[in-house]
Amino acid sequence: MLLIIDNGSVYTKTLIDFLTEKNILFKIETPEMLDLKSLDNYNSFILSGRRKNEKITNQINSKIINHVIQNNKKLLGICYGAEMLALTLGGTIRKLTISQKGTQKININKENPLVTNDLEAFESHGFEISKLPQILHAVGSSKNCKIEIIQYENKPIFGTQFHPEMSSDGQNLIQKFCSL
Repeated sequence: MLLIIDNGSVYTKTLIDFLTEKNILFKIETPEMLDLKSLDNYNSFILSGRRKNEKITNQINSKIINHVIQNNKKLLGICYGAEMLALTLGGTIRKLTISQKGTQKININKENPLVTNDLEAFESHGFEISKLPQILHAVGSSKNCKIEIIQYENKPIFGTQFHPEMSSDGQNLIQKFCSL
């Protein structure tokens, strides 16, 4: 079963509507209401984007990421979720001088199980991953962001700087993730 961690993104409803339409079973929790002991009940996780930076939210998302890695589960981090994946494993993020918003072409630079061809995606972020830890690899980039899609080495753990729930190409990526 899939657990969605709703970190407060305005786009989470679109994600929920898409998963419901595709008959993908899921449960949704907010970080502050999540019982960390329940993580064993799920085999895959989606970490949503966020609206505001809260230390407790960051800590809980990092605990989920570590649980996923230690227990060989699946994870898709969206925007903030991807940033937390990078940060948890030793990467860095930076604040953008101009926030990214709108459609962007994502170029696929490395073979991966989620996307084979370039895709159109919706951007909405004020931060970006600036440095990846060695265990994470960039598999997609755009003209405005060199790290658009990341993958954990040899594990079904991914992150997207963009919001895949907001475009048909991105929704295809989510559906492939759910079917891994």
